Amino acid sequence: MDFANLVAQLADAASRGDGGAIAALFAEDGVYHDVFYGEFKGRDAIKIMIEDYFHHDAENFAWDFHDPVCQGDIGYARYVFSYDSKLPDFAGKRSVFEGISIIRLRDGLITDYREVANGAVGLTMLGFPPERVAKILAKQGRELTGRAEAARHVKGE
Repeated sequence: MDFANLVAQLADAASRGDGGAIAALFAEDGVYHDVFYGEFKGRDAIKIMIEDYFHHDAENFAWDFHDPVCQGDIGYARYVFSYDSKLPDFAGKRSVFEGISIIRLRDGLITDYREVANGAVGLTMLGFPPERVAKILAKQGRELTGRAEAARHVKGE
C-alpha cells in the first residue's frame, strides 16, 4: 500500500471509531504516541485508544491528511483534525487543530506514529481555561525534553 493510501485509511478508521481497522495498520509491536492521551503500545492498546478514549470523549470526527511524503521507512504528512467534544464541561463544542504526523514503517505497517500538533488552538476553541491548557502544554514539554533526541537541547549544547 502506498503511503498516501495508508494515512487516508488511518484517518478514516480513526474518524469512524473502528479501532480494529486502525490497529491492523500497525505492526504487532507498533506504538501510537497521541498528543493528548499519550503512548499506546501494541494493537490491542491502540484499538482501546480509538474506541475508549477518542470516541468516548468526542464525536463527529474529521481528519484530513495533506502533502504526504515517504522515503524508505519514514513518512510525514500534514493534517487538519476536528471533532465535537463530549466532555461534560465542553459538550457540543467543535475543536479544530493542525499538526504533522511522523510515521515509521516496517513491511508496510506502522511501527511508530508520533505527531507534532498545535492542540492549544483546539482546546481554546472548546473553552478550556488557560491554566488547564498550560498544564497540558507542560506535560507535552516534559515528554519532548525526556526523549533522547532532545538531550543536547535540554543541556544547551
